[in-house]
Amino acid sequence: MLILLSPAKSLDYDTPVPAGLAHTLPRFIPQSSQLIALLRQQSPQEVASLMKISDALAALNVARYASWTPQFSADNARQAVLAFNGDVYEGLDARTLSHAELDWAQAHLAILSGLYGVLRPLDWMQPYRLEMGTRLRTSAGNTLYQFWGAHIAQCLNQQLAATSSNAPGMPAKAPTTAPVVLNLASQEYFKAVDCKALQARVVECVFEEWKGSRYQIVSFHAKRARGLMARYAIRQRCTRPEQLQHFDAEGYAFDSAASTPDRLVFRRRRD
Repeated sequence: MLILLSPAKSLDYDTPVPAGLAHTLPRFIPQSSQLIALLRQQSPQEVASLMKISDALAALNVARYASWTPQFSADNARQAVLAFNGDVYEGLDARTLSHAELDWAQAHLAILSGLYGVLRPLDWMQPYRLEMGTRLRTSAGNTLYQFWGAHIAQCLNQQLAATSSNAPGMPAKAPTTAPVVLNLASQEYFKAVDCKALQARVVECVFEEWKGSRYQIVSFHAKRARGLMARYAIRQRCTRPEQLQHFDAEGYAFDSAASTPDRLVFRRRRD
């Protein structure tokens, strides 16, 4: 089972990285370089209009594009799971995971990204802002969805195949269950996954709150809950959707009556 998360707009490059933490390099550096080259052609005003952000944020990101380099180091990058700092990542709280838990997450978790395509938790990441829904014109079309095409799904297929492989030295055997992608990403980001090319069953988790007279999704709480669920899956080493039903962080409980095999609903009431 492979867990999918969205990135966060907020970044943290100030808090020290835990000593001895491993790192890897992003798998789509050539594609990221192409996008950076296009972004460098945009003025701060054009970036502000393209991304619908303030002039100050546009200036910050123009500076980030200018300093971005295909050579990654501890001086210009940090592990993606520590660099992102939004609601999801507060729930995940990766800094309090052990090195062994982060190593497991490295194989079983993927972060979708407008600039990097797919990031593993320990992939070095230079700071950026480029949301997947941005209508940036490239040679592939007018959107990042067209730019990434089937690349993201193919990358996820490779990661799924690697997680289902036997340990080194063990004889290979066919998997007993179909690969599963646990989608904890937003709709904006999951749209970048070509489901026709994805060789896996997709399961999603829905987090609802009792509000007024009914259960409904509250965005802020749902984002944090996605991070909490990812943390639970990592710490419990979950490899099947059924194992997620025991998730009970911060008052959530699995509602079997509201769920289907591919849509797991977790609800809470805070009267």
